[in-house]
Amino acid sequence: MIPSTYPTKEEMARLTAGMLLEIGAISFNAEELFTHASGKKAPTYVDCRKLISFPRIRSTLMDFLTVTIMRDAGFEAFDNIAGGETAGIPFAALVAERMALPMTYVRKKPKGYGKNARIEGAMSEDQRVLLVEDLTTDGGSKLSFVQAIRDTGAACSATAVIFYYGIFDGVEDALAKEGIDLLYLCTWWDVLAEAKARGAYDAETLATVEAYLKDPKDWSPSA
Repeated sequence: MIPSTYPTKEEMARLTAGMLLEIGAISFNAEELFTHASGKKAPTYVDCRKLISFPRIRSTLMDFLTVTIMRDAGFEAFDNIAGGETAGIPFAALVAERMALPMTYVRKKPKGYGKNARIEGAMSEDQRVLLVEDLTTDGGSKLSFVQAIRDTGAACSATAVIFYYGIFDGVEDALAKEGIDLLYLCTWWDVLAEAKARGAYDAETLATVEAYLKDPKDWSPSA
């Protein structure tokens, strides 16, 4: 059962950022940079998978995500909750449980044997499907997952994530052009603000992170 009263979107963003910092899901390092999936190096890293090991925080954030979905998309907007392989699967299951809806998941690519399916679970062509994932960077993987859902004949017009980078231009517009709304709890800017408020990192590290967030495309350690 989802309580009917929740904090504002801004307060949920602040609390989400704080919880991610509290469990070490956020890492800032101006000296030893992190290599992202794109191959580029950055002073920031987020690992939402850590949330599954912290029951109180996990439960709170899944409540936040569920109420965000209902507030922004509607209480009866979906018939099926689909998780993206692999990080989105536990969060999709938790959201589906709260919304009392069927849950499915989408493979990154066909499994290569049996029915060679990308969709696991029961999804029908008349269903309205919400894609749930842990995070969004540039939205690329979302387009692939949504297309796999649409290939079944089902509709998918929204994706919900815990964390949205919020630093790359045109992501929400690109998703919108494909008929996809992006719902999320917090961004790097919320995390940076909360890290500053908590004094979680030294001033030099925070300044480096802020410089990166303002210009991630052209940022370099020597900038």
